[in-house]
Amino acid sequence: MRQPAASPPRPDRRRPLPVTARLERSGRPGPPPLAPGSRGAHESFRRRAACGRSALQFARPPTSCHDWASGLRPAGPPATQLLLEPSVDCALRHREPKEPPSSRWRLSGIQPLPPAAVSATTASVRHPALLLRHPTVAPAVRTTGTLCTANASSGRGRGVPAADDCPGERQEEMAAAGDTPLYAKVSGKIKGRSPPSLLDPLLALGFPAHTALKALAATGRKTAEEAADWLHGHCSDPSLADPIPQEYALFLCPTGSLLEKLQAFWRESRRQCAKNRAHEVFPHVTLCDFFTCEDQKVECLYEALKKAGDRVLPSFPAAVPLVLYSSISYLGFFINDGPADVIREFAMTFATEASVLADCTVKPCTRQLHLTLAHKFSPHHQRTLEQLAQAIHPGHGCQWTAALYSRDMRFVHYQTLRALFQYKPQNADELALSPGDYIFVDPTQQEEASEGWAVGTSQRTGCRGFLPENYTERASEADTWVKHRTYTFSLAMDLNSRRDCEASSRWNGQLPSAQVPRALSSVQALQATIARRSVLVVRHGERVDQVFGRSWLQQCSTPDGKYYRPDLNFPHCLPRRSSGIKDFENDPPLSSCGIFQARLAGDALLDSGVRVVAVFSSPALRCVQTAKHILEELKLDKRMKIRVEPGIFEWMKWEANRAPPAFLALEELRASEFNVDLDYRPAMPLGSLLPAESYEEYVERCRLSTERILGASPPDLGVILIVSHGSALDSCTRPLLGLPPRDCADFAQLVRKIPSLGMCFCEENKEDGRWELVDPPVRTLTHGANAAFNWRSWIPGS
Repeated sequence: MRQPAASPPRPDRRRPLPVTARLERSGRPGPPPLAPGSRGAHESFRRRAACGRSALQFARPPTSCHDWASGLRPAGPPATQLLLEPSVDCALRHREPKEPPSSRWRLSGIQPLPPAAVSATTASVRHPALLLRHPTVAPAVRTTGTLCTANASSGRGRGVPAADDCPGERQEEMAAAGDTPLYAKVSGKIKGRSPPSLLDPLLALGFPAHTALKALAATGRKTAEEAADWLHGHCSDPSLADPIPQEYALFLCPTGSLLEKLQAFWRESRRQCAKNRAHEVFPHVTLCDFFTCEDQKVECLYEALKKAGDRVLPSFPAAVPLVLYSSISYLGFFINDGPADVIREFAMTFATEASVLADCTVKPCTRQLHLTLAHKFSPHHQRTLEQLAQAIHPGHGCQWTAALYSRDMRFVHYQTLRALFQYKPQNADELALSPGDYIFVDPTQQEEASEGWAVGTSQRTGCRGFLPENYTERASEADTWVKHRTYTFSLAMDLNSRRDCEASSRWNGQLPSAQVPRALSSVQALQATIARRSVLVVRHGERVDQVFGRSWLQQCSTPDGKYYRPDLNFPHCLPRRSSGIKDFENDPPLSSCGIFQARLAGDALLDSGVRVVAVFSSPALRCVQTAKHILEELKLDKRMKIRVEPGIFEWMKWEANRAPPAFLALEELRASEFNVDLDYRPAMPLGSLLPAESYEEYVERCRLSTERILGASPPDLGVILIVSHGSALDSCTRPLLGLPPRDCADFAQLVRKIPSLGMCFCEENKEDGRWELVDPPVRTLTHGANAAFNWRSWIPGS
């Protein structure tokens, strides 16, 4: 971290905050210096939530040991002494009122007292986040370094306040003798454990079990010292006792020369083309999305990672083929063919083992595996990024490592700042900054901050307060993630990987379990796994008559039959029909919101990394429009044609007319710039749509059409997209799942609850030839209604 010659001037907090978002500024010029004699005059405030916990926690540390009344009552051994070391930047650096400035201390350990030093009475000692009871010792007891003991005559210790200095301490002294049997029981249990774990040293220091486990999870369960430092730093954290678990994710990360090439691409692309979303995270392939796990079960995740790695290690490919893929807003490598199947098998094995061992729900990646190079960049940077990416040869030597990371789920959508300079608070509601500190800032909650200031939460202390913006810079999202354990996939490096696992087990105080190689038949069965096909059935977006009623066409047409736009939710224009505008009444288009919904879903599918191999649509205009806008967001509208399948149209009983709607012909769709396939032969022609169709006939029609769609689709790994009506989510998926048709009354009730862009996702397991219903690759779309507004109703007397 670079050390500047002088810190920037402290911004004045008296000016009101402008409405513009200050945290989005690319540069951070320092605000004007303070006027002579002026100081921040922002009034300190503290808001109380309904639960009684402050919404804004002051960053000012306690000024004396009297303030460390955290209420924690640990069970420590009966005859102990606190070892303190001089420290400048530790959690115990807050002085007594009369303590000289150079005398600051750090808790370095606890050890038993000599029997001669133990007297009959006991005293209580408070220190940050921990209250230890220990016997009063004689004045002649020697000190090692700085030994914090109590004085027999006065009951006062060096660096520690006496019991009568703290309110309520006298009663605790009277009850100390009764705690000795409890200490003996706890000590006996700790001694009886074999082997010891990372939790035992923290419990011996007096930390409660739930906070100790929280500290271990937040630091990656590496050493007890790191966890203890984390606890000392979070003494004033208002959420320390809250049962908030960490979020975990599993990534496949490259190493070696390939990683060096990728990092060089990262640096050069950022220099030439500015920062994009790919720079927020290190080079990786997502294997399992973020999930939660209880703090006491984190070690079970490590065991699940090891078991999954041992199972797949013999069949893991020696070289993972990477294929460069480029679009207008995405650039990255795709992993195809057999290696992708083995990697998916590893992810699914880890998810299964984690569910059994750690009792947590893990969603393995079932979509196209990809390593993102650039994402959400400006279109005019595409050519430059492609040229930079061509310098990365996938054949570079690489050992792939599965890494388990965690993050704080409370700050997922926050901005991350990194402190560049040290800052000493001048008000009680300000944060203390040290170079390298990370601060989480919510851009939507900056109304109370003055210009040049921000309200954030420190990752190091958990406290929340004001901080000067010109003391910080923007950091990447992954800078605050914590790496827990890794598993290296390399037969040549298998020995080193096992040594790493053994070292990891020693950290946890456990012996490594014996590794049992997979049977040859299991390896052959895994290599014979065939790529899975998927079917994504999507309902169309919001239709215009859904908002404006059946008479929508009368609202937007002139007496001479021309279309105009009376409301912004009407589409900008309508496709040309040979029969005129009147046929749109029974074949309505998407509304403006419906077009936005379709584009939003397509953008989400692009972000998810799914690979669409074929698109089928109902002949209804709203369905063809939805398919078109989804393909445009996927950057496939020029290369992939929409196949119109009349067999997946709505149940004809629900149509108001006695005849099928007059759909746009394929030539008319083509003339309106819909990229439809003129050569596709559907399973059901338009003439087969009968007005008096029964429910059984409709279900059979959808079954035959689904079979035709599967037969006409390429057998490649990917997603078959079907854009149809709400009823298709049931009638097109139940035949795949081998389920009988639903009862007609239940079917009608179910379809009414399906919203616009509702999705059902089925995957085929070629090992047993069965399909299964799984979670869709994107999240649901939820929004509220927006009623019509007439400004004339606000005129008095109108």
